[in-house]
Amino acid sequence: MSRRSVITALSVAAAIASTSFVIAQQRVAYDGVTLNDEGLPQYATFSICAIDPSNGQSGAAVTTRVPFVGRAVPHVRAGVGAVCTQASTMVEYGPRGLDLLEQGTAPADALQQLMVNDAQKESRQVGIIDMKGRAAAHTGARNGNWAGSKQGVNYTTQANIMVGPEVLDAVAASMDATAGTGMPLAERMILALEAGYAKGGDRRWGNLQSAAIKIADPNNPGRGNDHIALAIEVGEHADPVAEIKRIYMTTARRLGYRTFSRVEGQDVVELKRMLHALGYWRPTLTPFPDRPPQDFNLYDEEAIAAVDKFRADKGLNYQGNPPGLVDARLVDAVRTAYFQKKKSGT
Repeated sequence: MSRRSVITALSVAAAIASTSFVIAQQRVAYDGVTLNDEGLPQYATFSICAIDPSNGQSGAAVTTRVPFVGRAVPHVRAGVGAVCTQASTMVEYGPRGLDLLEQGTAPADALQQLMVNDAQKESRQVGIIDMKGRAAAHTGARNGNWAGSKQGVNYTTQANIMVGPEVLDAVAASMDATAGTGMPLAERMILALEAGYAKGGDRRWGNLQSAAIKIADPNNPGRGNDHIALAIEVGEHADPVAEIKRIYMTTARRLGYRTFSRVEGQDVVELKRMLHALGYWRPTLTPFPDRPPQDFNLYDEEAIAAVDKFRADKGLNYQGNPPGLVDARLVDAVRTAYFQKKKSGT
């Protein structure tokens, strides 16, 4: 073969390799989600669709080892129900499924209508529930092992490419255990995700992870009258379910989002010593004792009042601050003023 022929052959091979690389690259969306030949996102995942008849809420929650799952899988509508569409994800099945429910179609019939002409239905997975608590799920035969679904009172949970059926067993057990307790639907669903995640969840360890939850409430106008009472998406996180739980518990101020106790200790004594020197705490006490009595280590109402006055005098009060807040700003300001006073000898 001539030198020119060799160069030409190498150029063709390089072009083919480059083209193959581009095609492979096109199968991954900009946000890192794998796309199939149809350009549909692939969500191997487990999810929950549920309702709370006591207040009319409907919810969809999901987690997966793919980023940004909340953009495609969970769909809710106030007074209608919830849908989760996953595996070879046909996102349109979310709003279309909710439309069918709103027209009075039963979930099982809605699934059948959605997929009647779908040539790829054996690679799809969909869960659906209406406000009567009727639930149904479709798991195509070509879903990755382990794949399946489980229905209980007012919920359906579905999964594909799981470590095993124990994931959905744990999700279902959690939903059953919290039913009728008065616990908010969002909290019940997050705890159920946590239970499934603890069993291993999606078996593709090492992939990027995400989670999302949406709650629709006919009694809550939400934003722009969309009646979405809650929408949390963790687009990527090492422990996305724990992060969703943290966000929910913190923003809702649910018990357990923080630890607290009666505050006492040597740092309280130090705070009082500094505030005393600056004339804010017991200014008539002369001198501040070298060996303070036991009650000096308690952050009491008197100390809180001194802190609040110092904050007001120094312009440290901000909307949302609780009484007696000792934060980094306060500590820095007190320490600076105290040591300046010590240095000046006044």
